[in-house]
Amino acid sequence: MGRYFGTDGFRGEANVTLTADQAFAVGRFLGWYYGEKKRQAGKEEPAKIVIGKDTRRSSYMFEYSLVGGLVASGADAYLLHATTTPSVAYVARVDDFDGGIMISASHNPYHDNGIKLLNSQGEKMDEETIALVEDYLDGKLEAFGQKWETLPYATGDKIGRTVDYVAGRNRYIGYLISLGLYSFKGLKVGLDCANGSSWNIAKSVFDALGADTYVMGAAPNGLNINDGVGSTHIDALKRFVLENGLDVGFAYDGDADRCLCVDEKGEEVTGDHILYIYGRYLKEKGELLPNTVVTTIMSNFGLYKALDELDIGYAKTAVGDKYVYEYMMQHGCKVGGEQSGHIIFSKYATTGDGILTSLKVMEVMLAKKLPLSKLCAPLTIYPQVLQNVRVTDKAAAQADPDVQAAVQAVAGALGDTGRILVRESGTEPVVRVMVEAPSKELCQQYVDQVVEVIRKKGHEVVSA
Repeated sequence: MGRYFGTDGFRGEANVTLTADQAFAVGRFLGWYYGEKKRQAGKEEPAKIVIGKDTRRSSYMFEYSLVGGLVASGADAYLLHATTTPSVAYVARVDDFDGGIMISASHNPYHDNGIKLLNSQGEKMDEETIALVEDYLDGKLEAFGQKWETLPYATGDKIGRTVDYVAGRNRYIGYLISLGLYSFKGLKVGLDCANGSSWNIAKSVFDALGADTYVMGAAPNGLNINDGVGSTHIDALKRFVLENGLDVGFAYDGDADRCLCVDEKGEEVTGDHILYIYGRYLKEKGELLPNTVVTTIMSNFGLYKALDELDIGYAKTAVGDKYVYEYMMQHGCKVGGEQSGHIIFSKYATTGDGILTSLKVMEVMLAKKLPLSKLCAPLTIYPQVLQNVRVTDKAAAQADPDVQAAVQAVAGALGDTGRILVRESGTEPVVRVMVEAPSKELCQQYVDQVVEVIRKKGHEVVSA
C-alpha cells in the first residue's frame, strides 16, 4: 500500500482527504513525466492522457484540476466525460495513449471520490510510477537521475490542449456490442446502473443486441450514486426483477467495473457464481487453458468444492482485482475475479468490466439454453460470518501464539467441511475473522472462539 494510492487508486472524501490541489499535482506530474520520457526517447510530441469520470458532483472539479495540471505540463488531455473505468482502460490500450485516468470512488457514497491511474496497456499503473507520483506529492521527487524541487511549466506552443473524445467512448460501446455472440431478442433484462458511470452506456448495448431492456438507477444527479441502488444494494434489483417478471438482472457499481446478478427467481448471483458458471462453460468447450480459475482468498469455500468436482484448478490471490489480474497475466489464465463482482476476462479486457461480465453471463445462458438459476444450481454457497476486530497492532494480534492456536483449533474442527480465514485490513487497524461452515450457527460459534482469544490477550481496542 502506498502513502496515497491503495490497490484501487487514491481515494478519499472530496476536498477533505483528496483535494483539488492534489489532483492538479497528479496531473502536473503525469503530464511532465510522460512528456519527459518521450523527449528522452527522441520524440518531439506531447504526452497523451485519456480521462473519464463517474457521475459524482466532485468528479467535475477533479477532472478540471487534473486537466489543468496535465496541460500546464505540456500534455494533451482527451476527455471521455462520464464513462466507465473499463472504457478508459479500453481506449488507453487501443488508441495509443501514454496513460489513462479514471475519476471515481467506485461503490463509495457520493461525497468520496478517487483517482485511478492506468498505463498505456489499460492496466493499473505500475508501483514504481505510483511511487514517483507520491514522491512528487510529498515534495521529494527524484527522477531521470536528478532531484526536482519544482517541475517546469510548458510555455508558448508547448502548452497542452484538451480534446473532446466522446468518440472513444462510442467506440467502446461498439466493441461491447461486437462481443455479443447471440441475439437477446425475447429476453427481458434488468439493468441497475447505480446512478453511476453505466447509466448512458449499458442500455445502448443491450438494446442493440435485441433485449427488452428495463433500467433502474439511471437518473444521476451528482448526489445519488450508489444510493440504495447498484451492486452494493442488490435487494433493489431483486425487487425490480420480480415486479417486472424479468429473465435476469445485472447490477453495476459506480464506475461499472463490477457486476452482480439476480436470477429469474429474484435470487442474488455473486462473483463466485459467475466464476463457476463461466469456468465450467470454458472447460466444457475445451477453452479453459490452463485449467485454472483465479480467485481471491475471500471466495467462498463452496466455490472450491464445486470446482474440485469439475476437476478445475484454482488459484487464490490477495484481495484486490489488481492481484487477480497480475496472476492471470503471469500464468495465462482466461478468467478470474472476486466475490464482489470484479470479474476479468483476459481475452477481452485488462480490468474488471461489469457490462462485459453481464454479456458473458448472457452468452452462457443462451449457449446452454438454461435460465441463470439452473446454471447456478450445482454450486452451494456456504454460510459465512465475518467479524472485524479493531486492534492496537494488527501484526501482533495475528502473530500471538494463543490466537494462532485458536485458529488452528477451528481449522482442525472444520476439516474439509469449511474454513477459517484471519487477515489484516489493508486500510484500517482491524483484524478480520471469517468462518465458512455448513450452518450460520457454527460459523458464529467458531468466530466467537477466536475473537474471544484476541480480546483476552488484550489486542482489542476498548472504546471509552
